[in-house]
Amino acid sequence: MFYYVLKYVLLGPLLRLVFRPRIEGLGNVPPTGAAIIAGNHLSFSDHFLMPAILKRRITFLAKKEYFTGPGIKGRLTAAFFRSAGQIPVDRTGKEAGQAAIREGLGVLRKDELLGIYPEGTRSHDGRLYKGKVGVAVMALKAGVPVVPCAMIGTFEAQPPGKVIPNIHPVTIRFGEPLDFSRYAGMENEKTILRAVTDEIMYAILSLSEQEYVDQYAAVAKAEEAAAKAEQGRRFRRLPLK
Repeated sequence: MFYYVLKYVLLGPLLRLVFRPRIEGLGNVPPTGAAIIAGNHLSFSDHFLMPAILKRRITFLAKKEYFTGPGIKGRLTAAFFRSAGQIPVDRTGKEAGQAAIREGLGVLRKDELLGIYPEGTRSHDGRLYKGKVGVAVMALKAGVPVVPCAMIGTFEAQPPGKVIPNIHPVTIRFGEPLDFSRYAGMENEKTILRAVTDEIMYAILSLSEQEYVDQYAAVAKAEEAAAKAEQGRRFRRLPLK
């Protein structure tokens, strides 16, 4: 019930007023039945803008950290995500991927919409990164279509680290559903999973027109952080004049 209060009374109207999102291809989202909405992930606001414009309820797999933050802010954030029906997923450890898949399949078995970001994390620089194969596993196991989605302008509206969004035009673009029924029963074939995931990422790329990086976003973030740390160490070792 709180999900629909947020959508139609509290958060939805405010988001529409502030961002005035332009919606394209909304008719590509199936009106009934299970489906996966797979999109790029540029901003924290992505979690709220897409649900605000969709007619159907959508459940996202959200990182566990949103539910375990310290202090009053952490408790409020956790309560908000739980009330909105979002599912916490632990992204660490060997079983992280399997846990996400189990939770996602549970949503799809109820003939609902599942929202997922195949990159696995927010883009730190606005580029589109290599997709993880979990989306392909769920699509093949559940036998459901995948609707590619592009969030455009949310990185500029609320880049990483910014709490108060900027006023910036936003477009939410949905592509035609992708049918992978030709791969039914092949969800354990690594080459098939990679091919399906790459097809989904290419569809997202065609909609978003981002620059593509053939590397996982988490790896790119770690490399960038390591480079900055090394640069800082070199700076501290410079002799003072």
